[in-house]
Amino acid sequence: MRRSLILTVAAAVTMVLLAMLVPMAVLLRDYALEDRLSRAALEVQATETVVSGADRDRGDVQLYLDRINRGNGIETTVLYPGEDPSTDVGPDPGEDYRVVQARNTGQARVDDVDGGAEFLVPVSLGGSSAGPADTPVIRVRVHTPGLESAIVRSLVLLLLLGLALLVGALLLADRIGRSFVQPVRALASYAQQLGDRRRPEPVVPEGPPEVRELAGALNRLVERVEVLLERERASVSDVSHRLRTPITALRLRAESLTDSEERERLGTDLDHLEAMVEHVVREARRSEREGLVAACDALTVVADRARFWEPLAEDQGRTFTLYVDPGEALVRTAEEDLRAVVDVLLDNVFTHTPEGAAVQVTCARRAGGGVVLSVVDGGPGFPDGVDVADRGTSGAGSTGLGLAIVDKTATESGGGLSWGSSPEGGGRIVVELGPPA
Repeated sequence: MRRSLILTVAAAVTMVLLAMLVPMAVLLRDYALEDRLSRAALEVQATETVVSGADRDRGDVQLYLDRINRGNGIETTVLYPGEDPSTDVGPDPGEDYRVVQARNTGQARVDDVDGGAEFLVPVSLGGSSAGPADTPVIRVRVHTPGLESAIVRSLVLLLLLGLALLVGALLLADRIGRSFVQPVRALASYAQQLGDRRRPEPVVPEGPPEVRELAGALNRLVERVEVLLERERASVSDVSHRLRTPITALRLRAESLTDSEERERLGTDLDHLEAMVEHVVREARRSEREGLVAACDALTVVADRARFWEPLAEDQGRTFTLYVDPGEALVRTAEEDLRAVVDVLLDNVFTHTPEGAAVQVTCARRAGGGVVLSVVDGGPGFPDGVDVADRGTSGAGSTGLGLAIVDKTATESGGGLSWGSSPEGGGRIVVELGPPA
């Protein structure tokens, strides 16, 4: 918006300046020509006085013409009668038919010639016997103004004035654009921070009236959302508390049963029910813990969780190898979910492969962001024809939910899950996790 406003103002001001400066430049040139014509008329009168002087000395005329012909765009020449151009005084001696006509008629004339205008004024020397054959003619040529210093200075001043006006207009447009853009950017930054774990400070309404109205509406909306979330958290906590009370009562009654098998079965069911309640409460509070967009350092989490399983591998006589890239690599997955992914993958290895089978865990950065997590084992591999990531499907008598959860976590992060056989014939699972949005 700010850039578009500046470009629009630049285009508009440029067109206005061109519409003003070009005619002003033409008028300036015309004014310079009119000024030269006025000065030429005055020079004709002064030269006529010198030529018609009492002594009529051509030496005086030569001195006078040398003084006035100083390259100012006006050339004055006195053309005396006769066919010898050497008798003429001034630049470009010699006469043409216009000079002859002016001398014979005794009338002054002004003609347009190449490069300007020409004044021809016959000079009466006085006396009753003076005729055309004795009449000198003053010729004043006025050249059309070109890029002389005075005109160039004037044009440069006009150009500088135009540039100053353009720069001033652009600065003003930039200030106006900034007054619109900065409040909008503040609103955008505030909206982006709403998904963080901590609520940002409310945005201060400023800028144009429409932007201030939008900021106020956004603040009110956030307040309402916060109230609803707080009510939801309170409701979840209340439900958790209400469910735990009857579960505890049922557990006490189950422990009072005399049949040990029935007591153990009910205890197991109550454990599952209590775990499910804890899971529901934890999921309900996920946004409070993680924000709207979860993220964690995958390399650190994978390395920490893999080392948790390493002692069990040593107890079972397994070769446990861990390769993790150094540094940090953020992924779009909550730390708790990534820990669960590592636990599921290693739990499958320790559960479905014989003791002594090797385990290799690798976590490396992925091209384009994110990481690639792979777990390779030295077991028998995956059963043929079984989609191990399909929910509820298992080739070894389990619930089949483990890899389905892994697949869901990988897909939601912008990655995916794949599996196959390792070069040694064992199983190999590859989990790709995408970078934060």
